[in-house]
Amino acid sequence: MGWQAVKVAVDTNILLRAAARDDLRQARSAAHLLRSADQIVIPLVALCEFVWVMRSGYRRPAPEVANSIRSLVNSAKAIVDRSSVQAGLEMLDAGGDFADGVIAHQGVWLGADEFVSFDKQAVKLLKAQGKRARLLS
Repeated sequence: MGWQAVKVAVDTNILLRAAARDDLRQARSAAHLLRSADQIVIPLVALCEFVWVMRSGYRRPAPEVANSIRSLVNSAKAIVDRSSVQAGLEMLDAGGDFADGVIAHQGVWLGADEFVSFDKQAVKLLKAQGKRARLLS
């Protein structure tokens, strides 16, 4: 049997264990997987969950979380929707929610004219970035 490339899609908990290192056995397993896989598919929903858990559960500061994401997606092994991740990181760096940036970006990609939300901060930050956003009241 010949050599076969390993391409894995990672769940949020793999990303969390590798970043948080709160369970040493799982952290080692996650790190080994991320090092040994030939390609790592990182779904956007996993990154959105990752940010939410790191910020709300682990109380990690936004810059630390953003750096973790950048480290993950900047790997040559990473397969990810880079433009959506960049939009999420722009929101996170501006003090907003990563997921709102991803949602707004993907909405436009899917043909939406504007982002609409009840979230005042999200709308304000998107408008500051020159994007079409409207607050629904």
